[in-house]
Amino acid sequence: MKVGEAVKKEVFIEPPFITLGQLLKEEAIVGSGGQAKWYLKEHAVDVNDEPDNRRGRKLYPGDTVDVKDVGLFFIRLNQAE
Repeated sequence: MKVGEAVKKEVFIEPPFITLGQLLKEEAIVGSGGQAKWYLKEHAVDVNDEPDNRRGRKLYPGDTVDVKDVGLFFIRLNQAE
């Protein structure tokens, strides 16, 4: 991905939810939970069009996460059989 190039991506989850910190780690935006806490203090992140900076924020299927200058992530339930 080039600098300044935002992505749109569906993120499939197994459990009933994933936390915002876990999403940031899974998408390689940060490397650890500690980095997620710092990242959310320094960067704008919207969950369902509302600003949110809580790494423990629970994300459920149907939620959208907009990480400014990184991408838009759509949370989906993994329907693997």
